[in-house]
Amino acid sequence: MNTSFRRTLKSLTAAAATAGIIAAGATAASAHVSVDPDDTAANGYSHLTFNVPNESPTAKTTKLEVTLPTDTPFTSVSVKPVEGWTAQVVTGDLPKPVTVAGATVTKAPVSVVWTADEAHQLGQNQYQSFSLSVGRLPAEGTKVTLKAAQSYTDGSVVKWDEVSAEGQPEPKHPAPSFVTTADDGAAAAGASAAPGAEAVSETKQVSTDATSVWGLVLGAAGFVLGAAALGLVLAGRRPRTAGK
Repeated sequence: MNTSFRRTLKSLTAAAATAGIIAAGATAASAHVSVDPDDTAANGYSHLTFNVPNESPTAKTTKLEVTLPTDTPFTSVSVKPVEGWTAQVVTGDLPKPVTVAGATVTKAPVSVVWTADEAHQLGQNQYQSFSLSVGRLPAEGTKVTLKAAQSYTDGSVVKWDEVSAEGQPEPKHPAPSFVTTADDGAAAAGASAAPGAEAVSETKQVSTDATSVWGLVLGAAGFVLGAAALGLVLAGRRPRTAGK
């Protein structure tokens, strides 16, 4: 093997190693615990799906704990069963009373904990999805942050609790989150005020006016016919003049 070939081989090996490190870093950066809501409309209900990858090359994921918001609490939380995992919805006192849908709330679900049995712990290159049905969602434009803690068989706990700041690089362990959008009811109200709604209203008014005119005409005709019929009846009842 000549010197030139050996140098080329070393260069290719180094490049491959660098590419592997970059790829591994990109994979680690993208393998976050994340949340995917199926609906973000304010004042509504949503199915939240948490995707949980196992990031440890040696340990298995045994537990996931998600902390629910207490400043804009969910008054309804239910869990979709996952085979081999037990789920517990923890209810607690809120830091201060909160008004939700016109009612004062002092207690609400504050966290959900999923725990795996030994046969269903997440190993290397595995992930699991966990789903919640929650409501009601807070006002439009609210960032709902759902901090999570992922426990491993080696005793380590990875906390996904760093809040992303706008315009800043994503933190190493970002907290799952989403932002609420416009209330579906508000959207419907906005649609009724859209161009064309006024024209529909005017058409209905014209139709109503025409119906009213025809009603008056028919009513008057009925009155005339009724009066004529009454006159004929009365005329028939008059006594006949003698000799006629």
